[in-house]
Amino acid sequence: MAISSTQFCDILRAPGASSPIASSLSHKQTLFTSQRVPVTFHSLTYCNVTYCNASRFQRTQFRTLAAIGEWEEETEDDRHGGDSVDAADDMKAVHLPPKLPERDFAGTPYVPVYVMLPLGIIDMNCELVDPEILVNQLKILKSINVDGVMVDCWWGIIEAHTPQVYNWSGYRRLFQIVRELELKLQVVMSFHECGGNVGDDVHIPLPQWVMEIGQNNPEIYFTDREGRRNSECLTWGIDKERVLRGRTAVEVYFDYMRSFRVEFNEFFVDGIIAEIEVGLGPCGELRYPSYPAKHGWKYPGIGEFQCYDKYLMKSLSKAAEARGHLFWARGPGNAGSYNSTPHETGFFRDGGEYDSYYGRFFLNWYSQVLIDHGDRVFALANLAFEGTCISAKLSGIHWWYKTASHAAELTAGFYNPSNRDGYAPIAAMLKKHGVALNFTCVELRTVDQHEDFPEALADPEGLVWQVLNAAWDVSILVASENALPCYDREGYNKILENAKPLNDPDGRHLSAFTYLRLSPVLMDGHNFIEFERFVKRMHGEAVRDLRVYTTEGNKEECSKNQ
Repeated sequence: MAISSTQFCDILRAPGASSPIASSLSHKQTLFTSQRVPVTFHSLTYCNVTYCNASRFQRTQFRTLAAIGEWEEETEDDRHGGDSVDAADDMKAVHLPPKLPERDFAGTPYVPVYVMLPLGIIDMNCELVDPEILVNQLKILKSINVDGVMVDCWWGIIEAHTPQVYNWSGYRRLFQIVRELELKLQVVMSFHECGGNVGDDVHIPLPQWVMEIGQNNPEIYFTDREGRRNSECLTWGIDKERVLRGRTAVEVYFDYMRSFRVEFNEFFVDGIIAEIEVGLGPCGELRYPSYPAKHGWKYPGIGEFQCYDKYLMKSLSKAAEARGHLFWARGPGNAGSYNSTPHETGFFRDGGEYDSYYGRFFLNWYSQVLIDHGDRVFALANLAFEGTCISAKLSGIHWWYKTASHAAELTAGFYNPSNRDGYAPIAAMLKKHGVALNFTCVELRTVDQHEDFPEALADPEGLVWQVLNAAWDVSILVASENALPCYDREGYNKILENAKPLNDPDGRHLSAFTYLRLSPVLMDGHNFIEFERFVKRMHGEAVRDLRVYTTEGNKEECSKNQ
């Protein structure tokens, strides 16, 4: 289980103190810097004090490695090495006051705040796990005016054994609890596998009957140039192919969504279900699975194109034939591998083949397949969920954003080099169907990425700004969520700044924010106090301990707003 945060409040607890996170780990976990220097943390807490001599570089490195899941087990050599920062003799308390002034969000628009429920809240038998604990946690969230919760409805649980035989029992019990507590629901139609990604602490495969089909026909999965299959989700090449026991992939998704709508009609009528997020790819996101850890990818690798199943290759051949260049019916042969950097490849380097006639043809086709998949699924989702807010989730692929080619975005299906806006066509497709955009990584700061991996040329702030404006330019709702668990004021302030842009002439703001994720760590002491403060500010309420700068000089003062 990967436990991480945007900054973990830059804090470590002294040896011997209780730690909610340490108890959830089966063993110690060791983080590595880009120089591969082990930075070992014994037990963690999240207040405004750290008991550690770790540098800011090491602490922010922890954040970035947690973001991409690059955890490694501690070895015997690490335990006896001199580079770790967990030696008791070296530990001393270091107070970390806020480094930046805070904006006053009192009186700003109300942005609803939801909290994601644990991935394993429903087990493989579709039964609710630990309902008493959940009820207590939800009551506490309700007490600080959290608006609702988000939950994944896993395809691999609900339609597990037989096509069109659905078991919704555990979800019905969960939804009843949410309704009794007068909370709202964001529900995710999760057509992907759970497990192997950052923060995944459970394993939920695709339905058994689908995997049986995949054993005989592995072409139903996304495939890389070397022929490696990725069973996390189905290739978009079978959207219109009747290879799932007489049904196409989009028909399977539609039947599932329609069953959900009928089963939970009362929760729609009563307004308990506020939003449906439709899963569209790996992690439920509209993207290709271009950077799978299971195939050896590590940050900040550029990833690989995922179009080599026979169905997508057939589509590429048709596109090349229509263009009149049959020899273009191939993927790039010089695009490197998962962990390449752009300048190492003939395709992605500055002036590379990505901007040639062939490169532009291929990338247009590759990105259009992504858009067409969303177009088909949302046409049917609107039939199933007429009158309900529907959303799509886009991932924030911010590494290599400051290069010309934007290689990591290209392999993921976002045709967004420096000379083209790759998110405007996606926003236009969502606008066509009245679908909201849910975007990640709003808590990440570019300066932190530069400290962690300067060679990655990442710019999460620039990416967030581009995507939000692409959506707002076509007047669709924009929601967001954090990419990593966040417990510190600095991360919350960054979310607030993106949620309610300063001096926006049109007064634009996020339609909702979903916090990742409900856990004992979030509910622990100072963490929860910080979260409550964040919720108030998202709701436009005043807070007492606001750090501001006076107009005379730069003297810091604490406001006394009640």
